[in-house]
Amino acid sequence: MIEVLTAILVLGGALLILVAAIGVLRLPDVLCRSHAVAKAMTLGIFLMLLGLWVHQGESQSALKILLAIFFQLVTIPVASHLIGLLAFDHDLPRWRHRPMDDHRK
Repeated sequence: MIEVLTAILVLGGALLILVAAIGVLRLPDVLCRSHAVAKAMTLGIFLMLLGLWVHQGESQSALKILLAIFFQLVTIPVASHLIGLLAFDHDLPRWRHRPMDDHRK
C-alpha cells in the first residue's frame, strides 16, 4: 500500500512539473509564465517530496523533508511575484496589452 501511495504522489508531482514546463514554453508573457511556475511547480515539488517522505517512513530524514517542503512553499511563490514586479517595472509587453493600474503613483 505504501508503494502505491508513493507512486501516486511521485507521478502526480512529475505530471505537475511537466505541466509547469509546458506552461513556461507555451504561455505568452512573463506574468503568465511566472504564474505557471509558481502554482504547478510548487505543488509538483510538494507532492514529490511528500512521496519521498511516505516512502522513507518514520526516519531521521523526515524533518529535512518537511523543511524542504516548507522552504519550497515559501520561496517559489515569492520569487515568482518578484519576477512579475520586475516585468511590470520594466514595462515588458503583456499579453493582449491589458491595462493595469500603475502602482508607482
